[in-house]
Amino acid sequence: MSFEARTAVRAAGALAALLAGGLAVARVPDEQNFQQIERGRYLVIAADCAACHSEPGKDQPFAGGRSIPTPFGSMIAPNITPDRDTGIGSWSDAQFDAVLRRGTLPDGKRVYPAMPYPYYTRMSRDDVLAIRAYLQTVPPVHHEVQSDVLPFPFNIRWLMRIWDALYFDPGPFQPDASRSAQWNRGAYLVEGPGHCGACHTPKTAAGGDVLKHSFQGLRLQEWFAPDITNDARSGLGAWSTHDVVDYLKRGHNRFAAASGPMAEEVAYSSSRMNDADLASIADFLKSQPGQSGTAAALSADNPAMVAGGAIYSDLCAACHQSDGSGVPYLLPNIAASASIDSSDPTTLIRVILEGTQTVATDAEPTAPAMPAFGWQLTDAQVAAVATYIRNSWSHAAPAVTVGEVRSVRRALGAAAR
Repeated sequence: MSFEARTAVRAAGALAALLAGGLAVARVPDEQNFQQIERGRYLVIAADCAACHSEPGKDQPFAGGRSIPTPFGSMIAPNITPDRDTGIGSWSDAQFDAVLRRGTLPDGKRVYPAMPYPYYTRMSRDDVLAIRAYLQTVPPVHHEVQSDVLPFPFNIRWLMRIWDALYFDPGPFQPDASRSAQWNRGAYLVEGPGHCGACHTPKTAAGGDVLKHSFQGLRLQEWFAPDITNDARSGLGAWSTHDVVDYLKRGHNRFAAASGPMAEEVAYSSSRMNDADLASIADFLKSQPGQSGTAAALSADNPAMVAGGAIYSDLCAACHQSDGSGVPYLLPNIAASASIDSSDPTTLIRVILEGTQTVATDAEPTAPAMPAFGWQLTDAQVAAVATYIRNSWSHAAPAVTVGEVRSVRRALGAAAR
């Protein structure tokens, strides 16, 4: 239901309560309240709250219950509907703000950074309260969620105080006066509600951001979130601002198609954002320097290249073409895909092993899928074809090893159980 339709329903409900002579009459929000709620609705989209707090397969938006894998164990996303007993309905504005921007729960416990408060701290208090105003309008769902399921010692929440001292830098976003308004808007969205660094910035062993390598890629959930700097080899260097906007809005562009966790981000978040904000995000990302350097491709007579080339011709060329060019806005152009040159080949290995489904959006509803080949290919064959792809059509990347394939296959098998 649209925002306008929900507003009409609430107004009708308030009038019905008045006509029925009830003891309490709902107050119809004034125009300022409507504007705050609509602003909060948009920020909830920009912050991608639904992806974590809505359990797949259940028609209970924001009621929690989804398992979120982390390197320290899986966490369960809490209920953020306005239910007073199991959600956030009893929280004050100050308590809600403290959770989002300080990582502190109403009972004083620390929040785990799987809830990206280290990024949400860059948001303004007005934006946070607008989010709360919107969440107060969603249907309350009585759904008890037990979030504390991490194994020892990660279940000791007071240890988060040490983590915060090491990695948490609280405070709102500070605009760069030397940059344009558009660039600053993009920086705010990327570093604040969008929390792009949560997936795309490398982490320390304790899970803190390695800021000197911001946005240069991270392996998580058996995917590799690629480099989104302007790096010419492994990042967005070949993409125009329009290409970035296309990808975020449509889920597809002339180079790539969103799948895996990024497909959810596009479906729940970026495809529903306005074009001006997407252009701002593109402007900011295109300004981020890359650091991948150069690499030498393997020679065509390398045994892995010879074997991989034969496998590619048999299984891949029918869709991706013999020259890797694919079909723009439909099948990825792997010849020009910067993610192929990623330092970590996990995503490529995973896609070969179990296939993938690309995202469907209003602009690109087809959502083509790639079939799995893990049932057909041995680990050595997967390594060979991945190596061939990573060293053809001007790509240059280290050979994929049988051990890397075996590790990904084992992890995917464990996750499926």
